[in-house]
Amino acid sequence: MRALVEATIEVIRPVLQADGGDIVLRDVDPDTGVVSVTLLGACGNCPASTQTLKAGIERIMKDRVVGLTEVVNVPGSDAAGADAAGPDAAASGPTDEVVDRR
Repeated sequence: MRALVEATIEVIRPVLQADGGDIVLRDVDPDTGVVSVTLLGACGNCPASTQTLKAGIERIMKDRVVGLTEVVNVPGSDAAGADAAGPDAAASGPTDEVVDRR
């Protein structure tokens, strides 16, 4: 199931990117059929993002992935996780390191 979801996201992604957004796969639960994603960029804070998720992304995924029941958005930031920001995101992002600036 996960492989089909990933392949479907690759089909959907260029449309989202054309509008300044993107999508990151967070989880696929094969037992419940629920797919968790994070909408990024323009899609993450667009007033129509729920419509995009349900009428667009979820509808397309249900047509292509047997057993998929729902697609849910897990809010995050553009830098949330290596999937969104790339493998070097942690090296360039904020850290918990305490810096003495005396």
